[in-house]
Amino acid sequence: MSRTTLPLPHFLLALAVVAVWGTNFVVIRLGLDDLPPLTFATLRFTFALLPAIFFIRRPAVPWWNMAAYGVLIGLGQFGILYIAMSGFISPGLASLVVQTQVFFTIGLAMWLSRERLRAFQGVALALAALGLGIIMLHTNAEVTALGLGLVLFAAASWAGGNTFSRAAGQVNMLAYVIWSSLFSVPPLLILALVVEGPTAMINGVATADLGTWAAVLWQSVGNTLFGYAAWGYLLSRYPAATVAPMSTLVPVFGMGASALFLGESLPPWKLEAALLVLSGLALNLFWPRIQARFAKP
Repeated sequence: MSRTTLPLPHFLLALAVVAVWGTNFVVIRLGLDDLPPLTFATLRFTFALLPAIFFIRRPAVPWWNMAAYGVLIGLGQFGILYIAMSGFISPGLASLVVQTQVFFTIGLAMWLSRERLRAFQGVALALAALGLGIIMLHTNAEVTALGLGLVLFAAASWAGGNTFSRAAGQVNMLAYVIWSSLFSVPPLLILALVVEGPTAMINGVATADLGTWAAVLWQSVGNTLFGYAAWGYLLSRYPAATVAPMSTLVPVFGMGASALFLGESLPPWKLEAALLVLSGLALNLFWPRIQARFAKP
């Protein structure tokens, strides 16, 4: 089996990861029915941290790197994403818009490493921007301007986290995520105390039912520990160009699960926006591989 092709067991593992990451947006929405958003995010990273930190050795990465990653991913990405999904944007659209992190990552690389924007990346960015423009033209109960702005901020924070994780080098990603969570919990907890208040936090935890706690564990164990461990396992055995294209299915699972389980509507404008954004993502991901294949003698 070529290393450019995933064998069936590993293809199914990659599919399971993107399915977990995509349907995770529905799980977030359900958990927010009982828990305030920042409290929910605090619990998510607390259970990603504990008890795993006592069993997984700290990666050989500077503390400042893990601190930056922990704050950007914990507070910047998920804390803000949870706030956005607490009534400002639907799960399906959130799963789509947050994928714009790819283009924020390109922008950061241009700024920090003086990389130049390649022609295909410009076209990809334009397609994604058109998709976001369609969403902006249809702000309603499913997506507000504030919700769209918050998710774009979350995507930019995700891109910032990616920059620090790449700077960490070849490390055990599971260990990196666990130990970085040490820096995610404190700012989330402090902001939850300030914004939501102790009373709302305590009431949320006290009234949370079994389904809500299952949502918290799904976030911590399924989305974070399983997802990153399995993805890291695949990336350690195959080229990134073989594994990474699977991630374009995350919004597909996200929008599909939201429609199936939450009854989120899929009008033509939403499908058009999804097609444009996904086309931009796919072009950015696949064009170098297509170009390299045709360049071979």
